[in-house]
Amino acid sequence: MSKILIRGAKVLGGETQDVLIDGETIEAVGTGLSAEGAEVIEADGKVLLPGLVDLHTHLREPGREDSETVLTGTRAAASGGFTAVFAMANTFPVADTAGVVEQVYRLGKESGYCDVQPIGAVTVGLEGKKLAELGAMHDSAAGVKVFSDDGKCVDDAVIMRRALEYVKAFGGVVAQHAQEPRLTEGAQMNEGIVSAELGLGGWPAVAEESVIARDVLLAEHVGSRVHICHLSTAGSVEIVRWAKSRGIDVTAEVTPHHLLLTDELVRSYNPVYKVNPPLRTEKDVLALREALADGTIDIVATDHAPHPHEDKDCEWAAAAMGMVGLETALSVVQQTMVETGLLDWAGVAERMSYAPAVIGRLESHGRPVAAGEPANLTLVDAAYRGQVDPAGFASRSRNTPYEGRELPGRVTHTFLRGRATVVDGKLA
Repeated sequence: MSKILIRGAKVLGGETQDVLIDGETIEAVGTGLSAEGAEVIEADGKVLLPGLVDLHTHLREPGREDSETVLTGTRAAASGGFTAVFAMANTFPVADTAGVVEQVYRLGKESGYCDVQPIGAVTVGLEGKKLAELGAMHDSAAGVKVFSDDGKCVDDAVIMRRALEYVKAFGGVVAQHAQEPRLTEGAQMNEGIVSAELGLGGWPAVAEESVIARDVLLAEHVGSRVHICHLSTAGSVEIVRWAKSRGIDVTAEVTPHHLLLTDELVRSYNPVYKVNPPLRTEKDVLALREALADGTIDIVATDHAPHPHEDKDCEWAAAAMGMVGLETALSVVQQTMVETGLLDWAGVAERMSYAPAVIGRLESHGRPVAAGEPANLTLVDAAYRGQVDPAGFASRSRNTPYEGRELPGRVTHTFLRGRATVVDGKLA
């Protein structure tokens, strides 16, 4: 591989520097760098970040290739600045065996646009009744370290305890979709003033908060790691904050859409705003932003949930829950966290690259932009402003809540181990 010289980039939004890539590795970071025969990329003050890592992506393959495939999903990831994604287990068949996770892992290798780390199901068939082959999935070629029944809650306390005990043996983590099923039967949106006025079934905050409270106590009892998926309420923030103050090994994520959108948008009855957990109130949104800023919430994760047109272009009650998010995540974080002064770009790198890689035990990603490190990098034009046009998405699905909305920032280049996957905003 030839050498690449990125000239005049603001590394982590700081001082302007040059970055020299040689093969798969960063050779040097400094000023006035040169290299004979190197391809030169004039960064012109763009922000250079480590490649982003998403701990919560739905790639749908195998089984729902009409929504997304590993190839199209990783193209979307690269377009959004990601060099690694963790693929959720709610596929068809469910990723609850070594064979299925290895299939997803190898499809990721073949795609070449970003690394794919499969997440294994906690229970067989996501049914919550019997532990899946956790050890076999960990020992497989995929080396699974994160397990989740996302889309469904592991609501049985005994099963959750056993899962926490099992993964402790090899340093794994259980990622919980916190939703008490009995409290959310027939739920269509956040339970509150808007749901009452619209006459839609409510999804109460306590359905999330009660499960988180139980699981952090279980993790403390077992001495294991638990990760909370897509935390969405102010009350959940307080529980996680309390658990961390107690020394419990808990981490948590927030999605970009929960940092920006509120349940007021449901008044449009547009199913593009239907998601699980649901869009919450302005008070919740502000609490989530503050918690991400102060470290109570560790990371941003997209919960990229692609659906075909027919599953969203229908009446609200019949619509599928979920939003695509890989290609807009960094822009939403820039608007809600950077431009509000809550985070600088180094903080974004921590929450969208370093920390998710650590939680997922993905050692080759989330590394510093420094000599000798893998050349997994993302170059961002932070000054860019533009309207979101899903027609240009690399994802197979178009169910974005941001269509026509102006968002800041644009990924111009993404490098996976020194190889450009995105060049001048287009897939390589």
